[in-house]
Amino acid sequence: MRNPIGLMLAVVVAAVVIAGVWFWTAAPRADAAPPQTIAARSADSLPPAAAKSAAKDDVETTAAVSQPVAAAPALAPAPAPMQAKSTCANPDALGVSRTVVIDTTGGPGFGFLQYKQFDFLTDKEVVLTFDDGPWPTTPAVLKALADECTKAVFFPIGLHTTYHPEILKQVAAAGHTIGAHTWSHAHLDSKKLTEQQAKDEIEKGFSAVKMALGTAPSPFFRFPALAHTQATLAHLESRNIARFSVDIDSLDFKSSSPDQVIQTVMTKLDKQGKGIILMHDLQKHTAQALPTLLRRLKAGGYKVVQMKAKEPLETLPEYDALMVKDMKVPAVSARPLSSVVQTVSQQ
Repeated sequence: MRNPIGLMLAVVVAAVVIAGVWFWTAAPRADAAPPQTIAARSADSLPPAAAKSAAKDDVETTAAVSQPVAAAPALAPAPAPMQAKSTCANPDALGVSRTVVIDTTGGPGFGFLQYKQFDFLTDKEVVLTFDDGPWPTTPAVLKALADECTKAVFFPIGLHTTYHPEILKQVAAAGHTIGAHTWSHAHLDSKKLTEQQAKDEIEKGFSAVKMALGTAPSPFFRFPALAHTQATLAHLESRNIARFSVDIDSLDFKSSSPDQVIQTVMTKLDKQGKGIILMHDLQKHTAQALPTLLRRLKAGGYKVVQMKAKEPLETLPEYDALMVKDMKVPAVSARPLSSVVQTVSQQ
């Protein structure tokens, strides 16, 4: 029979040895490095399939339980944002060849019929301008311009903006520049008007446009019948409002047909080679002529320049208040027209 004491001693020694081996090989050491993420492991420490799986696990676990303790390494600069591509659906559109921004400080004048200060147009360049709107014919003008993806400057009459504020908002929504053309289309060189009354016509017109749009117009102004005085010119200069004359007068207000409008414009333009074109968006013949006229401009190699103001006009508070007082109801409704009036049948 074996010695029981020796047997017990052998069992104890074996247990101690086994425990020591386990402790040394399995238990974590105080100086052991923390678990590494896949980013810190050697590139060749794992086979590709295992590395991909481990990367997913590490990313999900690290994101859930830790925050970065050091700034991430600098990344390459992001590429510059791409310019929005033109949404013009017409590949052969007249378009806009360039856009110019006008600093209206001091009230500069444009249009060589009266103001010969700034000759900024090059050969074959034109500026399209429309007076006397907004009117029920204006949407047809806007459609013709949109079909050719081109832009114009509009000079609305203040009183007309109170009749058709929604149409004027369509002009703005289409991206055209909007100035003013007096309150009532009064000829400001008339001896029947005092200097104060002429000033009122200018300022009330701008405030009416602002009220219809809900935002300030551009400081661009055209005199009705191009009729000005030294006093009205001085007023525009003091208000930093640019004044517009004309190079090409369409004479559409006395044209007997759309063809006559086209012929008048193109004959004068081919002779002069460039210029600011005066038309009227309340003239039916102009609205009818415009699609063909724009195609003629394109065929003739003419290019449209869009004019924008550097800053909007700051209308005078007293005239803004006067407009609110004079209007029995607000010119701009909080509800869109389509929510108030709906066509239920049409022939």
